[in-house]
Amino acid sequence: MTKDKNSYINRELSWLQFNERVLQEAADESVPLIERFRFLGIFSNNLDEFFKVRYATIKRIDEAGKGGKSQLGIKAADLLEIITQVVIKQQTKSLDILSNIQKKLEDENIFIINETQVDEDLHPFIKNYYLQQVSPALVTIILNDHVELPLLKDSAAYLAVKMELTTGDKQFALIEIPKSMDRFVVLPEKDGKNFIMILDDLLRYCLNDIFNIFNYTSITANMIKITRDGELDFDSDLSKSFIEKISDSVKDRQIGDPVRFVYDKTIDLETLEYLMSKMGIDSKDSVIPGGRYHNRRDYMGFPSLGRTDLLYDKITPLQIKGLSLENSIFNTIAKQDYLLHTPYQTFSYVVKFLREAALDPQVKTIKITIYRLAQISHIASSLINAAKNGKKVTVVIELRARFDEQANIDYAEQMQDEGVDMLFGVSGLKVHSKICLVEREEDNMIRRYGFVSTGNFNESTAKIYTDFTLFTANQKILKDLNKVFGFFHTNYRIHRYKHIITSPHYTKSKLFTLIDTEIENVKSGKPAFIKLKLNSISSYKMIDKLYEASRAGVKIQMIVRGICCLVPGIKGMSENIEVISIIDKFLEHTRLFVFCNDNDPKVYISSADWMTRNIENRVEVSCPIYQENIKQELLDIFDICWNDNVKARVIDKTQSNEYKRNNNPKIRAQFALYDYFKEKLNS
Repeated sequence: MTKDKNSYINRELSWLQFNERVLQEAADESVPLIERFRFLGIFSNNLDEFFKVRYATIKRIDEAGKGGKSQLGIKAADLLEIITQVVIKQQTKSLDILSNIQKKLEDENIFIINETQVDEDLHPFIKNYYLQQVSPALVTIILNDHVELPLLKDSAAYLAVKMELTTGDKQFALIEIPKSMDRFVVLPEKDGKNFIMILDDLLRYCLNDIFNIFNYTSITANMIKITRDGELDFDSDLSKSFIEKISDSVKDRQIGDPVRFVYDKTIDLETLEYLMSKMGIDSKDSVIPGGRYHNRRDYMGFPSLGRTDLLYDKITPLQIKGLSLENSIFNTIAKQDYLLHTPYQTFSYVVKFLREAALDPQVKTIKITIYRLAQISHIASSLINAAKNGKKVTVVIELRARFDEQANIDYAEQMQDEGVDMLFGVSGLKVHSKICLVEREEDNMIRRYGFVSTGNFNESTAKIYTDFTLFTANQKILKDLNKVFGFFHTNYRIHRYKHIITSPHYTKSKLFTLIDTEIENVKSGKPAFIKLKLNSISSYKMIDKLYEASRAGVKIQMIVRGICCLVPGIKGMSENIEVISIIDKFLEHTRLFVFCNDNDPKVYISSADWMTRNIENRVEVSCPIYQENIKQELLDIFDICWNDNVKARVIDKTQSNEYKRNNNPKIRAQFALYDYFKEKLNS
């Protein structure tokens, strides 16, 4: 079949439609009010990262004089313009949503007030708060034509101040909003009403205190924000260690080229032109008029004010039936495999596994890959504990985990100082696999235990990300995992794996073989289907293979949270493919592959999405599920998600994010899954 431009959805535009689904959650009146505020914060944070990485990459392609059509499917310059226009529309929509949320909050006696709405009796509290808390942390930059503008920090928010002096001159200044402070200031309650002031407005209220050395007739302050290229560029200094190079590169991010400039659309033209001239903003940067406030990612931390009725009900993570947190986890896993599904079930099992390994005299070695750690990591402390107890601990840590580089550097240095053997990945490949292997001496023989996960070993994200972790003592799978660690040590040797599927060497070919089996089966009149749950799919090679299966008649169901470059439902190309996306209380992060295999399903959990980077440029592991009860559990989980008719959106060629609605009883997958696990525990 001949491919044309309609065979794929542009990756960047598909991502923007994913972020539109996040914005839908902020607009959804069935979502608790404060949670809606927080979804606005997630939308904004997502957009910041998009501009730092994806927009910056397209801009680099354009500035290199390359059209970019072969890489992007569209000229880079045209794509930059389309992105800017889409984002302007989304930003406008987000401001309307924000206004709606604020009105609803007022109905709940929660008032977000600005500097013009301060009652006299709140004046002493605000002034004292400014003097004691804000003023010591404040950075104020006075601008003039004779001094070069200091480098503005990436994604920091600034108030652009313009003073009309009594001399008739104009004086410009910038106030940096302190990142170290809460963005929302909770004011004293009055008559049963709660008052909140955004830090920006508190600064506006105190402008006279900040600029009292100037004689002016008028003063105005408008918000601006600059986003810089977030790619890491490495120097070639051979005398530097890899940690030093990463660390230097992270620092250099603050001086990366600007890629987006957002400003308060009410700012006067003179101030705007002055600032853009000073900052060297040009037509190839995304210049976006916005609202009064930027850095709305801070809304993720909107104060709860004790109003649990305006938040999602907290769930108590469940235990796994048969797997005790009080008894030896190794003795239990030795008898059978167990599957953990966070956040419905408690992440404590992962910590318990490592803590037990750290103390158990029979444990000789621990090997683990780490991508993103929590700010305070029990995982890291358990590994340090193990090293102190004489275990040989090997940690393969990815120092290039985007925007977590510094945290990983800090933990890497700490673990290295405590005697942990640190490996910093593989040259040219990111280590994205989530695996752990423990070797234990039993009856004068070494027996292996381990776990394979779809998510990071991170206590914080485990509360809000859905992920699978398989605990296993299956020696065949663990022998393969040990070969992966062997690859980290000697990566010029390419190993053969009998059970797991690994990137970068085998994922594409193995998945193609599994898809080919379904194609052959459907042609032979046998049952055939494919069920996939992914974060993203953008690899054209993988998409083309699914199109081939669809044309052969294989029924394909896909649940894709984020980017989906595949176009479902097109006659002669993809009419047998259906795609939905679920955005809800938790971030869908599980990756699950199911192949019918003539009604003897082959089931895998994986760290890999179906993106070129995961298949060709990363170390990834997909693990087969052999135990029948776990296989059935994963099939049940997929079906519960597939039948969601509350938070599922249909992905199709229109990219309109229509909700999947039908006349069946309402199924909200994330709530239904908690009930599913609760029932299993109590059965």
